[in-house]
Amino acid sequence: MNVRQQALSNPVGLWWRMLTLVSGANIVFWFLLYRQFHDRVPEAAGTSSSQTGAMLLLSAAYVFGCAFRSVLPRADVQRICLVDSFLSSVLVGRSVATVAELCFAAQWAIILGQLGHVAGAETAVNATLVILPLIVIAELCSWYAVLTTNFLFNAIENSLWAVTFLIVGIGLGRLLPEFDGLVFWLLVVGIVGIACYLAFLVVIDVPMYLSRWRAGLLKGSRYLHPLEGLRDTATRWIVTHEFDHWKDEIAWMSLYFSAAVWASLALCALSSFDDHLLRYRAQAAVATPARLTPLHALPLDHAPPQPQADSL
Repeated sequence: MNVRQQALSNPVGLWWRMLTLVSGANIVFWFLLYRQFHDRVPEAAGTSSSQTGAMLLLSAAYVFGCAFRSVLPRADVQRICLVDSFLSSVLVGRSVATVAELCFAAQWAIILGQLGHVAGAETAVNATLVILPLIVIAELCSWYAVLTTNFLFNAIENSLWAVTFLIVGIGLGRLLPEFDGLVFWLLVVGIVGIACYLAFLVVIDVPMYLSRWRAGLLKGSRYLHPLEGLRDTATRWIVTHEFDHWKDEIAWMSLYFSAAVWASLALCALSSFDDHLLRYRAQAAVATPARLTPLHALPLDHAPPQPQADSL
């Protein structure tokens, strides 16, 4: 019996199979989106077509990156994996994850900017300025955690993700009264999803990493020097199918490789609405001007007409 068959015979193997099937379905759905939109991207002129093409590429990086990590699962700091291969090493897996996560963050920045400009909502537009910088810092913390095996920086990383998506949620909330119809309900789904994600981070994920960090302190664990850790990430991986080794990873990986990928695909589809977003503007928002120009600021040719004296 080979390694794959052995893995599929226990609970971890069933979970692994589920991840693989979901990732395969996600790839199929991405290709359906690509087929739907790619014909009009080169033919149509303007910003909207190039933006849709960019969103397709960013989504591809995230969808295929998560599929790669689903087929070859690993836990970075613990150096555990399910497949005995260099592709299961933390060096490879973390590199793929970094590119994918930066692309996912860029998708959120693009969609918030797109909707914010259409709605004239400065809160949403300004939120786009901090999304990528925060995630870049989070990725640096993640790399420091896996190189040194210090779980504290995983906690900081996920705290930064929480702050980022709190800002995204505020931006989406500001857009909520500006749209109706399908876009309104997509915004509602996005806000609810972000609220659930934040609850998971605050209640489960960040405390898990903090408890691991405290346990390491009590044991007197030695942290690796970053250069020593870089070599370790490329040369050491521990193959294990024991449920006890994976039980704390199953929840976040399952959500990450399913719901988060669906969000990426949904953002890609929503971006393609660009030419039709005005249809979904709330009537009250359209009727109320975002900003009134004072009379003294009007040009001379727009000055109000002066009353004329009655002719005799």
